Amino acid sequence: MKKTLSVILLISLSLFIYSFNPGDADSYTPPDGKFITVNGYKYWVETEGQGEPIFFIPGGPGNNHAYLHAYHPLKDSFMLVYIDFLGRGKTDTAKTKNEYTVQHDVDDMEALRKALKFEKITVLGHSYGSLVAQAYAIKYPQNTKRLIIANGFHSGWMWQENCDNTNRCVKSGYPEVWEKLMKIRSEGAVSQDASHQDLYGKVPYGFLYCFNPTLRFSLPKDHPTTMNTALYYQMVGRDGDFIIGGDLANFDVRKQLINLQMPVLIMAGRYDRVSTPEMAMLYKKYCPQAELVMFERSGHNPQVEEPEKTMKIVKAFLKK
Repeated sequence: MKKTLSVILLISLSLFIYSFNPGDADSYTPPDGKFITVNGYKYWVETEGQGEPIFFIPGGPGNNHAYLHAYHPLKDSFMLVYIDFLGRGKTDTAKTKNEYTVQHDVDDMEALRKALKFEKITVLGHSYGSLVAQAYAIKYPQNTKRLIIANGFHSGWMWQENCDNTNRCVKSGYPEVWEKLMKIRSEGAVSQDASHQDLYGKVPYGFLYCFNPTLRFSLPKDHPTTMNTALYYQMVGRDGDFIIGGDLANFDVRKQLINLQMPVLIMAGRYDRVSTPEMAMLYKKYCPQAELVMFERSGHNPQVEEPEKTMKIVKAFLKK
């Protein structure tokens, strides 16, 4: 998930989305997983269900796959493949930070497809994961049966525009936080600094990410919900809450999207302030052949806030 609000919000987001609900007797139990070695590293992969494979790509950059288990109802008809990409979750850490790139994630997913012996796959990328999903479909169209872009980004420009939007929201909604933030920035603080993160941590998660902050996706208490902060800042830049840098600054697939031949589904949330409806609607220009669905009672995670509608839309799309 794109996190323009510092690592504190990144971590709180993870805990928020899949916090344990003790009153939920039917709490979901994740499947067992295994390590698969490709490209010189061990990758943690979990699978469940039977049928055509769907590869799930988590956001961040830096999150593990756990919150995407909210898509588990699809296992009745499909094989769901959840991946911890390099440096995330249980997967190995990169030998050098320079390996943390969108293209590295793309090539790792292709290597995992081969290792799992799948001919074609549907790819679903959420938030940051949408960058990997789009880049994969562009580089390996022959192996991509369908593409699902969930609360995604088509370019570093779009990521920057959404950063600017979240900062406008913080300035107008939490002026006391903004004032302190401007003070420490004037003294040289940047996004990756602890003081910067502490201030952004005072902004509630639901203010930017939710329509209904009370909704949760339940997982067992002991399920790992890790976030690699070093990876995050390597990819978005040391001041990525304000000025996008790193690998993401140069990402741009706008000109290539129109050439995609496989079915494409784009999902967006009306109350998403980190991947705004205004920016999401630009996909109609760059990928006019896609189906675009706006979730009217969701923020950045329709699979959590409108799960029944999400599954209905996705299941219908998967028939294409």
